[in-house]
Amino acid sequence: MDYRNNNEKGDQLSVLGYGCMRFPRKANSIDFDAVNEQIMYAIEHGVNYFDTAYVYPGSEEALGKVLEQNKCRSSIMIATKLPHYLVKKHGDFERYFQEQLKRLKTDYIDYYLMHMLPDVNVWNKLVGFGVLDWINEKKEKGQIRKIGFSYHGNTTTFLEVLNAYDWEFCQIQYNYMDEHSQAGRQGLVAAAEKGIPVVIMEPLRGGGLVNNLPQKALDAIQNAYCLRTPAEWSFRWLWNQKEVSVVLSGMNSLEMLQENIKIASHALPGHLIEQDMEVIEKIKQAIKEQTKIPCTACSYCMPCPFGVDIPGSFRCYNVSYTDGYGKGIMEYLLCTTLRNQQSKASLCKECGACEKHCPQNIKIRQELKKVKRRFENPIFQCISSIVKRLYR
Repeated sequence: MDYRNNNEKGDQLSVLGYGCMRFPRKANSIDFDAVNEQIMYAIEHGVNYFDTAYVYPGSEEALGKVLEQNKCRSSIMIATKLPHYLVKKHGDFERYFQEQLKRLKTDYIDYYLMHMLPDVNVWNKLVGFGVLDWINEKKEKGQIRKIGFSYHGNTTTFLEVLNAYDWEFCQIQYNYMDEHSQAGRQGLVAAAEKGIPVVIMEPLRGGGLVNNLPQKALDAIQNAYCLRTPAEWSFRWLWNQKEVSVVLSGMNSLEMLQENIKIASHALPGHLIEQDMEVIEKIKQAIKEQTKIPCTACSYCMPCPFGVDIPGSFRCYNVSYTDGYGKGIMEYLLCTTLRNQQSKASLCKECGACEKHCPQNIKIRQELKKVKRRFENPIFQCISSIVKRLYR
């Protein structure tokens, strides 16, 4: 196992992190025996970063039970997340945190995140509730070692959040298809330049870069100069970049765990050669050919005077066709609705300013209407109304 950290004084983190959201289940509950076997196998083979969250059903409890039963809490680092969207007053910080400590059967959290922090306005709301004093108190008592945030959204907003506080790590969605969307390569480098670890989620786009590849992409993999699985191409692309500290994988079988550990043992920064990058580029192009809107996320169309996240809306629309409708609408909710200032397609007033700057000559107004029709249905409106109440 390789270990990295962008801060020389910090922890040495295993490049493969264990994502605990998708533990194996049996009869509608977590299969503890399988979870115990897989977690212990991971620890024995060098994985030391385990990522869970308050809202992952049964995850914190299962992880805590495994660590207590095997007496190995000190061997790993736990990352879990504050459900800030449930916080309504200062006392809620402590209430949720103490519940998490009880679930995890521990008296401290190594890496504590603001979960899905959508923009700097939400962070400022938490500051208004007194989160800074609370964080300082927890750190002084040794109950929180590192503070960070996880993020879904565009690069500009990510940079605003990144610069809003002296964060000690962050977690972003990043893969070879999101190189220039979400936080993107620009966000990754900006965080690394601050000397903080960058943890990667969605390295396989929820499995879409393994299970839903078009035939041309599969052909590129099959005809490559070396034999690698779709997952291996994705992981190696990430670990090739020195700015990447940890790549989370939601491993829910021993076979998946064994494969990923094997890959992590050989994937050092700068290890890919020109032939590798050519294969990955063929895979990317094959996927892009299936996309509905030819947006490159250059952002020349931005900012929209009415607040629409144009590249983000188009990306989610494309994801709904390449990776499945459920994946697309979930990302649309995360990137446009889970924010104080919403940025959904229906905010478009058809002024046309964006179209004057688009190098792809996309009929943006027309395409935004397609996005609205595809996503902003009654179910979406119901969820949006619930989200608005949570963020008040």
